[in-house]
Amino acid sequence: MHFVRAKGILSSKNGMNIYRGCTHGCIYCDSRSKCYHMEHDFEDIEVKENAIELLEHSLAHKRKKCMIGTGSMTDPYIPLEMKTENIRKTLELIYRYGFGFTVITKSSRILRDIDLLQKINEKAKCVVQMTMTTYSEELCRKIEPNVSTTRERFETLKKLNEAGIPTVVWLSPILPFINDTSANISGILDMCIEAKVYGVLCFGMGLTLREGNREYFYQQLDKYFPAMKEQYMRVFGDRYVVESPNNSVLMKLFHKKCEENGIVHNNDHIFNYLNTFEEKEENLQLSFWD
Repeated sequence: MHFVRAKGILSSKNGMNIYRGCTHGCIYCDSRSKCYHMEHDFEDIEVKENAIELLEHSLAHKRKKCMIGTGSMTDPYIPLEMKTENIRKTLELIYRYGFGFTVITKSSRILRDIDLLQKINEKAKCVVQMTMTTYSEELCRKIEPNVSTTRERFETLKKLNEAGIPTVVWLSPILPFINDTSANISGILDMCIEAKVYGVLCFGMGLTLREGNREYFYQQLDKYFPAMKEQYMRVFGDRYVVESPNNSVLMKLFHKKCEENGIVHNNDHIFNYLNTFEEKEENLQLSFWD
């Protein structure tokens, strides 16, 4: 862990990353790519020491309420968060200033903050996005070694639903020749159905590989899946988008199962939902009488 002083915290689309780097160890992580210019070891977490101060200043000076997002580059619920509590501090600010919130995570640690997530959702809107890649617990421990297992994430989704907090699942990435099976996709979707998720985001059955994350991915293939690297190199070469040979069949299965069970599966519709700020009617009424 090391500290830096940041010049700003919110992007033009109101996203933020309190941390840079991650210790989850997911073998496919795109955030390792060199294009993101992370000039330190990926596991050496960079902490923006003035992030809370910057966020409060930004929220206090925004003319319009909006959704604030985090988790697109680094999972905010890495173990370090349990010590710093920086994400919890951001949630307190978001609630105090009346903004909405959405987060992408793979960790059941988010349940520590369920009280604040509920408060935000009662005043505006809070949506938790959870990445799920494999139905198999054994495979999960190989490709996502230091993070909550699929079963733990599934239980987390159910608890969030019970608390009235809407959820979205990212069905991504799907690794060719590893988890690109009908049984895997159906297994994950069955969990989504039982957990009553709002929607499932899917960009096709595959993953992206570019300089930085490709090398790490291949190292892990050599470790956990002998001879798989050679198969990837033979079939896909240096392609950026690596698509499963089963993509067409699996996408039909995905859309059909979501449609039959009332799960939103149009990516544009889901992103519109995630980005649209909603203030609850009772709060609008209170604001009117203040």
